[in-house]
Amino acid sequence: MAMYDDFIRAINEKKVVEVMVDTEEKGLIKRKCVPFDFGPSRRGNDRREKFHFYDLDSPDGAHNLSITPEKLRDLKVTPETFEPCDYVKWEPNWFVQRDWGEFS
Repeated sequence: MAMYDDFIRAINEKKVVEVMVDTEEKGLIKRKCVPFDFGPSRRGNDRREKFHFYDLDSPDGAHNLSITPEKLRDLKVTPETFEPCDYVKWEPNWFVQRDWGEFS
């Protein structure tokens, strides 16, 4: 699962990713995102595993974005880095282990 491996690498290296997502509403969309986690949603009844991102360039404004693996068409790790303190505003309880200091 190459996209999963790239996703984990982006988390560990604190790299922004570009994703291509197949949506029912808008068809294929391309977004620049911060990779957050992989696992089931902690809210709601949908317990399927998903890629969790923070969408940085949505026309609707920045927001959390959770994508099931079958909807994620492409993922590219960019050279752009991010600081977790700019995006993590809660007490994290990640499924994917990482070294983000106090945001781990």
